[in-house]
Amino acid sequence: MNRGTKIVATIGPASTDFDILVRMIRAGVDVVRLNFSHGKAQDHIDRAALVRRAAAECGREVAIMADMQGPKIRVGKFEEGKIFLENGDKFILDAKWGDNGELGTQERVGLDYKALPRDVRTGDKLLLNDGLIVLVVEKIVGHEIYCVTKVGGELSNNKGINRQGGGLTAPALTAKDMEDIKTAMSFQADYLAISFPKSATDMEMARQLANIAGEPYHHKPMMIAKIERAEAIPVLQEILDASDGIMVARGDLAVEVGNAAVPALQKRMIRMARESNKLAITATQMMESMIVNAVPTRAEVSDVANAVLDGTDAVMTSAETASGKYPIETVEMMAAICVEAEQSEYNKLDADFLNVRFTRIDQSIAYGTLFTAHHLRVKAIVALTESGSTALWMSRHRVDTPIYALTPSVTTQRKASLYRNVRAYHLLQTGDSSAVLKQAEDLMVAKGIVKKGDMIVVTWGEPMGQVGGTNALKIVRVGEFD
Repeated sequence: MNRGTKIVATIGPASTDFDILVRMIRAGVDVVRLNFSHGKAQDHIDRAALVRRAAAECGREVAIMADMQGPKIRVGKFEEGKIFLENGDKFILDAKWGDNGELGTQERVGLDYKALPRDVRTGDKLLLNDGLIVLVVEKIVGHEIYCVTKVGGELSNNKGINRQGGGLTAPALTAKDMEDIKTAMSFQADYLAISFPKSATDMEMARQLANIAGEPYHHKPMMIAKIERAEAIPVLQEILDASDGIMVARGDLAVEVGNAAVPALQKRMIRMARESNKLAITATQMMESMIVNAVPTRAEVSDVANAVLDGTDAVMTSAETASGKYPIETVEMMAAICVEAEQSEYNKLDADFLNVRFTRIDQSIAYGTLFTAHHLRVKAIVALTESGSTALWMSRHRVDTPIYALTPSVTTQRKASLYRNVRAYHLLQTGDSSAVLKQAEDLMVAKGIVKKGDMIVVTWGEPMGQVGGTNALKIVRVGEFD
């Protein structure tokens, strides 16, 4: 394995083709994102089946991430499909316009989010179309928000609205999201990404709904909080504690907190996620120019590389692979950038490693394995695991040694697709520990990962097959018992 950072790719019209998807997976896709902001339930069910079939063709397990739409804070539709606002133009956002089928005009447009007049105040700045258009609120009269255009531009159907500084009261989970969670659990999505959470409660509610919906399938997804709202920043640790990972969703976040604040927030969020033994995904516009160009800009290359150097578990594509002209080339380029960035790192155990306080036996085994692997310069770390927790803990620290999670659980194998520096393989763990260790060694040799004479570190739990029971560590010289 020569790439630790994982690639999450969104699929859509440009990539919902079996042959293209197979080529994308072979190029380096580890997790496929299904964007529930577009399409119907059956579309997502069909695409999930396509992903499973394409992954099987490649001889791999690829995780599926179902990304919820969240609250629609958008303008309505226009008579001509769009208008153009000049600086200084007056414009009205009308929460009741469109209730009887009215379409937007040069003077006013309706709102999908009917509570907006209650959420804003005179002087507020409203940013539309990802901040390309700026309106300043002059007054609110009932259901009408009277604005003046500060930064003009083209405004078309269903463009999003943000309030600078945050403060919109829309709940993170809508009725549509609740139905979409049921759909995602029907095909056992491995990850569920929740849009616009403002608190730990939002994530706890989403997890409860997902667990209930997944119960008939004996499935519990891992929960990803998309950090998009200004309100989420002060309570980031609480949201992390209630989640399995976060997505640094730089689009909406930048609109609310300002573009200049995002790079430092990205580094802080990734660091906090790793310190909390949680996952981190960096997303939005990473390879934006490759929607139409066969090569990225130098700035985009640096952006991806810097996310890798920050320690992100994964980098993510959106429109680049969903609707762009070059979905396969985008994945190939992203994988190459990740490899180069990782090779430039000076990997060493984190400076505070020795100050970690262990609270569980399996956690102490994970850290002891890293310390041993680092000093003995072993070829690989092998974690015999049911839940994948040991491999996840080890992946939170930067070491040169690749980590292999060997598990009898296909679900764990898929979820581990997102863990940095971890590759998961299927291994039935039957028999006593000696027999299973020999099976693990044989698998690693068969995969070409190690050869006779190489040194590896193996962790497992006794009795075998016990979830959360890793309690043993062994240093093995490959082939010494042949």
